[in-house]
Amino acid sequence: MIREARKEDASALLALIKELAVFEKEPDAVLIDEQTLVREGFGERPLFKCFVAEVDQRVVGMALVYFRFSTWNGRGLYLEDLIVTESMRGKGLGKALLDRVIQFGKQEDVGRIDWVVLDWNQSAIKLYESIGANLLKDWYIAQMDRKAIANYIENHANI
Repeated sequence: MIREARKEDASALLALIKELAVFEKEPDAVLIDEQTLVREGFGERPLFKCFVAEVDQRVVGMALVYFRFSTWNGRGLYLEDLIVTESMRGKGLGKALLDRVIQFGKQEDVGRIDWVVLDWNQSAIKLYESIGANLLKDWYIAQMDRKAIANYIENHANI
């Protein structure tokens, strides 16, 4: 069953996020906690929407999305994370979550849905190619973490 996440799911969501971090070889990268998920996703002005895969009344997968804006396409949707717990992979839950994200994007009339995939995650790449997603190999992802932001501000006194 695929359904919208509820704040009561925060513990399961955080566990999945941590499992994804381990899978992506970044086990210590998760800096948020359950309270952050509840506050930012289920508060007065939610920053994200999350769909969960539930089997036997247990959350075993999730897809977390949020809206963004493209100067070319207008309103868009960004799929931040799609994760299915290891023991449930290969059963179609990832595809079912992705289907729900795409349905949501269509329902919200977005111009584009974006996400990234690690170049070594061949099973995800095959899934994304099989549904007609374009894998843009000529783009780099640029990002600054908190440390980089602080360093930049510290070294550029005029801002």
